Amino acid sequence: MSDDRHLAALRTYWKQHNSFPALNKLCEVVGLSSSSSVFALVGRLSEHGYLERVQGRVAPTRKFFARPLLGSVRAGLPQPADQSPPEVLTLDDYLIDEPNRTSLHRVRGDSMRDAGILDGDLVALEHHAPAGPGDIVVAVSDGELTVKTLRRDPAGTFYLEAANPDYPPIRPTVSLEILGVVVSVARRIRR
Repeated sequence: MSDDRHLAALRTYWKQHNSFPALNKLCEVVGLSSSSSVFALVGRLSEHGYLERVQGRVAPTRKFFARPLLGSVRAGLPQPADQSPPEVLTLDDYLIDEPNRTSLHRVRGDSMRDAGILDGDLVALEHHAPAGPGDIVVAVSDGELTVKTLRRDPAGTFYLEAANPDYPPIRPTVSLEILGVVVSVARRIRR
C-alpha cells in the first residue's frame, strides 16, 4: 500500500497518545500539507480497513493494530524463507479467545518456571472457564492469590502444584476458589 509511511506515523502517534489528534494536527503528524490531503488519506485508510469514522471522529480498527504474520521460523536448523504474502494478526486474536471473559495478570516469582511462565510474564486468564486437573489456573487458596497447576489427589481433593521443585504443593485448609484458567502467556525479551 502506498500509504504505509502515513499509517506508520499514525500508529506511532497512537502508541504515544492512545488517540488521534485533531484534523489540523493530523496534517503535521502524517507529513501532509493540507487538510484535503489528510481527508483523502483517511478515506484510503478507511477503504483498506485500517480506520473508521465513529461519531464524526477517526478511530482505529482491529486491522490498524494487526501485524504481519510472516510464517514460521525454525528454532533448529535454518529453513528457506517463506515468500508467500503475509497474513495479518493482532496479539489479541492470537492470545485471547473470549475477550469479555479475559483479564491479564503480571506474574511475580519463579514457582511456574518449568511450565514456561517466568517472573514478569503476563498471563491471560479466562474467567468462568471450566477448570480441571492439569490446567494452569489463578486461584485464591485460603485467601491468598497464586498461579499454579490444579491437581486432584487420589482422595478427590483439589490442590495446587508449582512447576518448580523448590515449592511445595498448596493444600488449602479452608477454601480454594478458581478465578480462571490461564490460556496464554506473553513475555517481553528486550526492554
